Amino acid sequence: MREMTLSAFIAHVARATVELDHYEHRAMEQAARIVERRAKAIVGHYQTDTGPFPAWAELADATKAERLALGYTENDPGLRSGGQRDSIGHKVGYREAAIGSNDEHLVYFELGTERQPPRSVLGAAAHQTEKQVAEIVGSGVVRALVGDEVVDRFLAIPSAEKLIP
Repeated sequence: MREMTLSAFIAHVARATVELDHYEHRAMEQAARIVERRAKAIVGHYQTDTGPFPAWAELADATKAERLALGYTENDPGLRSGGQRDSIGHKVGYREAAIGSNDEHLVYFELGTERQPPRSVLGAAAHQTEKQVAEIVGSGVVRALVGDEVVDRFLAIPSAEKLIP
């Protein structure tokens, strides 16, 4: 174990504090991309229950018929032109990330309506990527505190870039 003077330790902590913002932001960006990518992949594919989000109900026969009449595939829930899927994006701020959409139809799809059962896209994506997101954010914090060199040499913590599929 390397010994360090008090002034060297204080300098290390000061550097780590500055580095922490950089590493946290980078980790949040990587994590948000993973959740966004998963959410986009969910649209159009029936989902089983995941965490608090129920399995998706089969599309109604009338909905399937309407989809065919409009020139879409019969049974790809939430996917018609791809606009709903493509509206999903992310923003990263200071120690937070938001994954969402500006398409109001995704709100109805996610939460359901009187006539349509909920089919979670964003919540399910967050739940399904929870472990990977925690690894990325945790890795960023550890790397900021002890440095890339220490992590790469002594600890089995991959960088955020290595955790992204």
